[in-house]
Amino acid sequence: MSKTILITGASRGFGKIWAEAFLKRGDKVAVTARNGNVLEDLVAKYGDAVLPIQLDVNSREECFAAVQTVKNHFGRIDVLINNAGYGLFGAIEETSEKEARDQMDTNFFGLLWMTQAILPIMREQKKGHIIQVSSILGVLTLPVLGIYNASKFAVEGLSETLASEVADFGIKISMVEPNGFATEWGSVSAIQTQPMETYAPLKQAFQEYMTPDKYGKPEATASAILKLVDAANPPLRLFLGKVAYPAAKQVYEERLASWEEWKEVSATAHGY
Repeated sequence: MSKTILITGASRGFGKIWAEAFLKRGDKVAVTARNGNVLEDLVAKYGDAVLPIQLDVNSREECFAAVQTVKNHFGRIDVLINNAGYGLFGAIEETSEKEARDQMDTNFFGLLWMTQAILPIMREQKKGHIIQVSSILGVLTLPVLGIYNASKFAVEGLSETLASEVADFGIKISMVEPNGFATEWGSVSAIQTQPMETYAPLKQAFQEYMTPDKYGKPEATASAILKLVDAANPPLRLFLGKVAYPAAKQVYEERLASWEEWKEVSATAHGY
């Protein structure tokens, strides 16, 4: 049975790849982008199966309107994939107030507004699946991506809480946590802070660390997303790529060791 899927940030990268994967197998897909014109190639190729919507996810009003447009057009929404977002590269000290707020507005608040907009529809349907595109950087951190890391950690906390709140309504929540992939995320889609010379060595080390083998092939993620959407009991979290799991495993082993070392101090702080 075909599904009706709404994907934000579908002009390029994961969003477009996944939209095409769904369309090729016969699903109905609503796609959004800040510039609606970039979605016209999907319409030309897939016709009435695709609904293009111009949307700035930073606007809560636009998010609610977009969701209602999809509901009115297709009659239902089975899956929401919150994919809209971008990377902000730069040391925390370099980051301006506007850059920080803009990053959180898109990566966190835009996802929140879309989630809030879809929930009444999925509650009425008594069924639905919300897929939040997080990142391995919502589980661990890398330098010179501090505000981006923070936005994805926020997505993780929000989504884990949401899963416990909506389970009784038949709504599933999944967080997709990709490691690096060879999309435009780190290039044309990225924002760079005004550099400070003092952080140049750190940035050079970061560039040397991010070797080509750490970046996966974006097209290879399509099969994983199809399996996730089709799963009767989808996981709360799903890594994408072969770098994410071993990195997370190492970080959590280190965290557990530190908590263990300091557990007596922690217990004393309880007071009794």
